[in-house]
Amino acid sequence: CDKSMAGNIHFFIETVKPKDTVECYRVRWDELEEHRLVEHVMSCSGAHWYGGAETRLQHWPIVLQGNQAPKPFITGDIHSNHEAFGGILERYWLSSNATAIKINDSVPFHLGWDETNKTLWFQARYGDSPYRPEPDNPHHVTLSYRVCVGHDVTSIHKYMVRRYFNKPNKVPSEAVFRQPIWSTKALEEVNQERILKYASDIRKNGFNCSHLELCDRYTSGYGEFELDPIKFPNASAMFQKLKEDGFQVTLWMHPFVNYNSVNFGVGVERGLFVRVPGSQLPALVRWWNGIAGILDFTNPEARDWYALNLRTLKNKYGVVSFKFDAGETSYLPQQFSTFVPLRDPSTFTRRYTEMAIPFNDRAELRSGYQSQNISCFFRIIDRDSLWGYTLGLKSIIPTVLTISILGYQFILPDIIGGNTNSNLTGLPDRELYIRWLELSAFMPAMQFSLPPWQFDDEVVNIAKKFAALHESLVAPRVLELAGEVLYTGDPIIRPLWWIATDDEAAYKIDSQFLIGDDLLVAPVLEPGKQERDIYLPAGRWRSYKGEYFDKGPVYLTDYPVDLDEVAYFVWSG
Repeated sequence: CDKSMAGNIHFFIETVKPKDTVECYRVRWDELEEHRLVEHVMSCSGAHWYGGAETRLQHWPIVLQGNQAPKPFITGDIHSNHEAFGGILERYWLSSNATAIKINDSVPFHLGWDETNKTLWFQARYGDSPYRPEPDNPHHVTLSYRVCVGHDVTSIHKYMVRRYFNKPNKVPSEAVFRQPIWSTKALEEVNQERILKYASDIRKNGFNCSHLELCDRYTSGYGEFELDPIKFPNASAMFQKLKEDGFQVTLWMHPFVNYNSVNFGVGVERGLFVRVPGSQLPALVRWWNGIAGILDFTNPEARDWYALNLRTLKNKYGVVSFKFDAGETSYLPQQFSTFVPLRDPSTFTRRYTEMAIPFNDRAELRSGYQSQNISCFFRIIDRDSLWGYTLGLKSIIPTVLTISILGYQFILPDIIGGNTNSNLTGLPDRELYIRWLELSAFMPAMQFSLPPWQFDDEVVNIAKKFAALHESLVAPRVLELAGEVLYTGDPIIRPLWWIATDDEAAYKIDSQFLIGDDLLVAPVLEPGKQERDIYLPAGRWRSYKGEYFDKGPVYLTDYPVDLDEVAYFVWSG
């Protein structure tokens, strides 16, 4: 213990040796005086650390920047709150010195850090916090966690995942792993005519489609479950036409009912919303599409009402699943009451993700807390059409590696090219778009929205090339690994240190990754570059060009990679 509040405290530590190569320590700090907090300051120097949460500025390994007083470690929207922890979050960290830390679920956990001293602050408190104590023990806090030490970082992570993480019970739709999702998000207008043309253009340009995702702007109001009759004068005919043309369709969903929606009165009358404390009134929240009540997914009646509306849409139009947006704790009001009291606010995220279970074959979520067993695709938060680490192209690999370590393996890397609504030109940079789709081709699934034919024939041809490469090379390997996830929880997308635990250089590489143990990918992530430095761990590797490298570990300096190429290497013994 480096630091604690003054006063009486009870400290407990127990050593457990679950297997010969692993030693664990159960640690608990009990504050014996009322209205105090417990804080443990842990040094991060001498090792590289991974895990925790999705963040707006994502680095791999974790980079401590500035000094941050301990704040609630709960799910948040890093677009609307730049300092928040992200929508996918777990109380788990892993270090290069083969140490893993798992904070107990019961702790009112706050996390801070100090860049100068290279320390993390683990804090438990109820004061000035969204956490709520147990009614029979309202004033005393406990900070408890488990520290496990192993032989190497990969083996200790495997132990922790098998011991402490939920795991999916099925592999989602094989088609989504093989063929791209196409989302209508980038369309200037969403209506019957535009969607049918978008689908026609996909086929006309020679692309496959796992499913077509109707994203936003298709209802009359937010919180309604019927297509806008003005935009869609004959919705049933549209869905029938899409089906005849071979398109499966999913619909965008969210947990909000805007105050001007026809369903807002229904929610108030039936008590379906998160409420103002001590009242039956809904606690209004602001989200990116207005002011709304937020459905209380701890309430069985609210869950049943929401699920019924989804099933009705599914049955009426033949849609196959849904994209579940939002769900982060940051969209709960500052003061709120739920049907089942939430000791940990992030439990709300878990309850929302459970709504995807009946549709999980092709369902998509962007938030997760103890949700690894939902068995659907988890999408990293929306990216901007930028090159850098702040929600740009360079942030994708660190973010995917982070949520993989947190136990989420069926990953969507967001739409190719990023979200152009942050780009005043309307289209992302052409080179950025190409490099983005090349990286996406080596992720578990691909997702288009802005179509490549908005650029030129060369971009279309590059997109077709990499969609085909994804289907022939990447998808079979990913599907094999996806089946193993059900039993092991091991990442599909892996860091280089996974196979090189004694290699200091591998712990710092954030622009390359492995698919399984035997396919190494090194995309170009810099503008204006047709070469890059590549690090190959020890072993014999065969490049996509047929070259062999067997003196590893080795740096390939300025390795040439044309605009229509991604450098990848296959382990060959």
